[in-house]
Amino acid sequence: METVTIRKAKADLLRLIQKACRGEAIVIARGNKPAVRLVALQDAHGNRKPGALKGKLFCPPDVFKPLTDRELKDLGFEQ
Repeated sequence: METVTIRKAKADLLRLIQKACRGEAIVIARGNKPAVRLVALQDAHGNRKPGALKGKLFCPPDVFKPLTDRELKDLGFEQ
């Protein structure tokens, strides 16, 4: 884990971002005290595969039927 001061981080920001994107841990310190950790954000699209859950999820046929008065009361919806 690399620790750098704020001043050094300002000067070498591009290099630090590249290291963080490769998965390296970067800590930016204020003086001798660690202040923040620089980490890469996950790709918004990631490794998604369309249809990966097809056939793995099940909903019973009555999943959308209205709740009874008793069920509504149990959930805190007084009538």
